Amino acid sequence: MVLLLASHGDWQEKARREVIEIFGNQYPNSEGLSKLKIMTMIINETLRLYGPSNGMLRRVGREVQMEKVVLPANIDILIANVALHHDPLLWGEDVHLFKPDRFAEGIAKATNYNSAAFFPFGLGPRTCVGMTFATTETKIVLSMILQRYAITLSPAYVHSPIPIISLKPQHGIQVILKSLHSDA
Repeated sequence: MVLLLASHGDWQEKARREVIEIFGNQYPNSEGLSKLKIMTMIINETLRLYGPSNGMLRRVGREVQMEKVVLPANIDILIANVALHHDPLLWGEDVHLFKPDRFAEGIAKATNYNSAAFFPFGLGPRTCVGMTFATTETKIVLSMILQRYAITLSPAYVHSPIPIISLKPQHGIQVILKSLHSDA
C-alpha cells in the first residue's frame, strides 16, 4: 500500500485528509478506524492488485462438470486469485490500474455481488482468521504515517513483484518519507 500511495499522490492526499479529519493529531482509535472509508477503498484496491496470496489450493470432493471441463474427484486444484483479481471481464479494461474508487460503494457492489471475484484472504470457511487483524493493523500504521509524513517513491526503486508463497517486491520498496511538521 505504501508503494501505491507513494505512486499516487492524489490518493495519498485524500487518505491524509480523511485521517486528519477523523483523528487530528491523536492516535487512531477503534471508533475512528471504522470511519476510514477512503483508506478502506485503498486497502481493497491494493489487495486486488497485489494480494497477500497467489491462490487457494482446494481438493475436488466429487466429480464436477464446469461447462465442457470435467474435474474428477480427489484432485487438487489451484484457484489463482490473481487471475480473478486481474480479469477484465470482472473489473473492466482498466483492471491493471490503481483505482480505489472501484470500492466506493463497498466490496459487494464492486464485484457485482459475485463473492468469488474478490478474495484476497481466501473464501468461505477457510477465510484467513487474521483478515480483520491485518486490515485494522494496516489502518492504524498508515494513519500514523500519513499524519506525520509525505511518502514518495525513491528514484532507486525498481518495480519487480515476484510470487514466492505470497507476492513480494524482489528488490524491496524504497520510499522517501518527508516530515509534514517543521519540528520533526
